[in-house]
Amino acid sequence: MDIVVKGRHTEVADRFRGHVEVKLAKVAKLDGKVSRIDVEICEEHNPRMADQRSRVELTCRTRGPVVRAEAVAPDPYAALDLASSRLEARLRKAADRRRVHHGIRTPVSVASATAGLSNGVKASEPTDEDGDESPFLVREKEHVAVPMTLDQALFEMELVGHDFYLFVDTEREAPSVVYRRHGYNYGVIRLVTEGGGAS
Repeated sequence: MDIVVKGRHTEVADRFRGHVEVKLAKVAKLDGKVSRIDVEICEEHNPRMADQRSRVELTCRTRGPVVRAEAVAPDPYAALDLASSRLEARLRKAADRRRVHHGIRTPVSVASATAGLSNGVKASEPTDEDGDESPFLVREKEHVAVPMTLDQALFEMELVGHDFYLFVDTEREAPSVVYRRHGYNYGVIRLVTEGGGAS
């Protein structure tokens, strides 16, 4: 298992790198198929945010869906402890689900399927009609959508730790978004063509 540590707005000390490797060694025991964990440390230099000075983001790449966890704390060691605990909890949840489904392989997540794609950033031409000289930047991404059930989409949203998840619903055969509401409730938005309805 490869562990890649990088810093954003900060230098990463060798001592911390060693601590990361020891801390994340447990992950291999939870999922033997983990090939790589990306660890990103970001430092906030605003003195008013001293209690959230360090942010640690963990991205675990395995044969199944990508699993992510992040945390903020006054120092990077505390942030790493919190983030690794969250990552372990999500990996345990994924392992439990695999056991319940008797080893049937779950569909690849959108994040995992598009991990190797480059992000395209295009700038449109400035329009002389309205006198706007500044270019308008549009960020484009294409995702390969693996059709899945609503239950699977909820599960994969929890694994990546996001508040929403875009997927193609197998039952409705429509692009849909599941999202987190207040508390433990979830919502779903489905796209239908104008004049049409949900099937």
